Amino acid sequence: MLSGFKNFILRGNLVELAVAFVMAAAFAAVVAATVDLLMDLIGKAGGTPDFSNYSPGGVSVGAWLTAVITFLIMAAVVYFFVVMPYTKAKERYFPSPEPGTPEDIKLLQEIRDLLAAKSSTTPPSS
Repeated sequence: MLSGFKNFILRGNLVELAVAFVMAAAFAAVVAATVDLLMDLIGKAGGTPDFSNYSPGGVSVGAWLTAVITFLIMAAVVYFFVVMPYTKAKERYFPSPEPGTPEDIKLLQEIRDLLAAKSSTTPPSS
């Protein structure tokens, strides 16, 4: 019974998944704080950044507008502060392999060519 639990805990990427979940929760807090900061800056520049009470013609579009602005800011924060630096660092430290034929395909092509050359030089048996 205890060995089954130990196998469950140690099998696969459960620990990595748990660490990723904790890091994602912490990162979500950072992104949310950055969005709040940027929304406050928008509010300083152009008035209240919370459009929840905005309803032109009696249609409540304020909450939707606030959600869209928040989403766009969040997407920009994630892209410019996570995706771009990660992509640049990955390419710098782990460059993509040069385009070309992989070694296993080259080996298979050599074998094919040798077999083709052998069968063309061997006279057919009667």
